[in-house]
Amino acid sequence: MTASPLSRRTFLRGSALAAGAVAAGGALSACGSGGSGSGSKSGSALTYWDWYVTQAPWVDGEVSRFQKAHPGVTVRKTTQVSAKYADLVALAYRGGSTPDVFMVPQSPGLAEQVDRGWLLPLDQWATPAWQAGFPEGTFIEGANVFGGKVYSAPLKGSAPQYQLYVHNGVFRSAGLTNPDGSVKVPTTWDEVSAAADTITRKSRGRTYGLGFGNGDNMGLMAWWLDLFVRGAGAPGGAPSGTGTGLDLRVGSWTYASDRSYADFLELMVQWKQRGYFYPNSLSLSDEAARAFFERGKFGMTVGGVWNQPEWTQHKFTDYSLVTLPSPGPTPKAYYYADPVGTGAFAAVSARTKHPQQAFQWVDALTSAAAGRRWVQDLNGVSVHPADNAADGINSKPFAAFVAMTKQELTGPVPVVRNPDLAGVTPQAPKSDIGDLVTGVYTGQIKDVRSALSSLADQKGRLLSTAVAAVAKTGKKAAMSDYVFADWDPTVPYTTKKA
Repeated sequence: MTASPLSRRTFLRGSALAAGAVAAGGALSACGSGGSGSGSKSGSALTYWDWYVTQAPWVDGEVSRFQKAHPGVTVRKTTQVSAKYADLVALAYRGGSTPDVFMVPQSPGLAEQVDRGWLLPLDQWATPAWQAGFPEGTFIEGANVFGGKVYSAPLKGSAPQYQLYVHNGVFRSAGLTNPDGSVKVPTTWDEVSAAADTITRKSRGRTYGLGFGNGDNMGLMAWWLDLFVRGAGAPGGAPSGTGTGLDLRVGSWTYASDRSYADFLELMVQWKQRGYFYPNSLSLSDEAARAFFERGKFGMTVGGVWNQPEWTQHKFTDYSLVTLPSPGPTPKAYYYADPVGTGAFAAVSARTKHPQQAFQWVDALTSAAAGRRWVQDLNGVSVHPADNAADGINSKPFAAFVAMTKQELTGPVPVVRNPDLAGVTPQAPKSDIGDLVTGVYTGQIKDVRSALSSLADQKGRLLSTAVAAVAKTGKKAAMSDYVFADWDPTVPYTTKKA
């Protein structure tokens, strides 16, 4: 499955929250959200965990609506630290303080969470009629269905994960405009280089062409590599995480064999050497980088749609965005959505004492009505296609993002072809692609091609070991299951079943 980073992706709320949550150990409990109320003594109190920060107003609004529709039920929300989310969920299960409903962590895999008995089967309520309210292919054996039982439902839809954001005011000040006065948004590697050079030169050190925030140590620099290499023809991109980033044409990581990776990293180093990057980018938090971009301290940054709600709250809308900047005029690969295609799912704990009410909350969060509000609040696209209609979207930048769904194609999904692959859970390398990009940027990694080759080999060995472990249990799993030799990355992938 094409998975988004902890992802599909939100932000660290702060180290203090992380330390406090871990220190609490088995006593982890959900604090009240802004939309929470106090339930009656005879009612039910549901605890709910997610990692949504900029999207929190939407969640709080849904909490308020749900409680009004279910007067005897209270939802108590905790927004956990995204970088620690998987550890906190595991800790809660060990300590016996699991939330009733929660966003599914991406580690361990959903299949392993089911095997561990973490999740409640939802079939009593998630009937075929209920499933029919979602697009065809949303519920798939090996993805979110195991042994014929449904265990989760998607919170959001899928769209290109990363975009290049352009500060219109900075571009206009640098004279980067078209004859009609509109901002000249770069769409190729060369155009990004030229724009960064012009901004940096003309501002004389007051503004930089490029900037980011990697102080949170969340592998954010991998975003740049992922965004730029896809259009160059690397369909696996460069997402961090286990089992992701494969070039499914060959079933392996092509960091070394596809020159796009080394070419972009060399270009990035040139950008740094020429002074195009904001000097303190490595020490900035991602949140600070968003604020610096908003203030015009640099003209371009890489991020996702999660930036937009906060900027809109600050009344900053003078920016443009583009995805898949490519060496040439036409992308040679794209972003790809699997049939489930969300990267964010809601599930119910097997330990909940209020299963029916917990499912009702899942039903409310994943409904078409909530999805439409998700879109209108500028959080992203909905899993329900009708929710993504242009009417009602008053933000020009967000409308541009929604239109980018045309630049995401259906790609091959190994677990759809072979559900037994759901049990394949490769270990994560000690350092992943984000660490490699950071090392190249800082100059600690000199031999880029050797580092790329070593990481690709390491991830390949980890995946092969995980596949072999599943095969030993008697299931049909092989490395060949990850090879789709007939796949053309420039067109949607389709299969014909006998």
